[in-house]
Amino acid sequence: MNLPNKLTTARVILIPFFVFFLLYQGGSNLTFRYIALAIFIIASLTDLLDGKIARKYNLVTNFGKFMDPLADKLLVCSALICLIELGQLPAWMVIIIISREFIISGFRLVASDNGIVIAASYWGKFKTTFQMIAVILLILNIPALSLITTLCVWIALALTIISLVDYIMKNHKVLTEGSM
Repeated sequence: MNLPNKLTTARVILIPFFVFFLLYQGGSNLTFRYIALAIFIIASLTDLLDGKIARKYNLVTNFGKFMDPLADKLLVCSALICLIELGQLPAWMVIIIISREFIISGFRLVASDNGIVIAASYWGKFKTTFQMIAVILLILNIPALSLITTLCVWIALALTIISLVDYIMKNHKVLTEGSM
């Protein structure tokens, strides 16, 4: 288990702690909310680090290729679901975001069965970045930043849809060729 894979594994291990601290007392305990925020930021930074380290030192593994995007999805989706519970996000937005993740994962699975690797696009990376920023701002829940928070949430949603359309347009042959 190399360092990037340990960072990915740590990100997954942090998720239940993040959820616990964010939802404790209905999210009203500010100390626990800030602990949840710190955990989320640390977990998000491991996402940035593991990929850079893996590519720089040629430590890319099948485990990392599988678990890194899964860990990202688990972290962000856990946060978004918690934010529904706290009344800070509408369920329909989260359903769109999670649906996109399932669709892309399905595309990647079909592509993999056909020996094709679908790399992450810049749209997907921007989407993840804005989702993480939006989650951070939502956890902070600072009234003076409500306009910026709302803007980031909408940008994250727009990038979710744009990245989905981009993946489908670039990789639609995966489904049509796979069915021949």
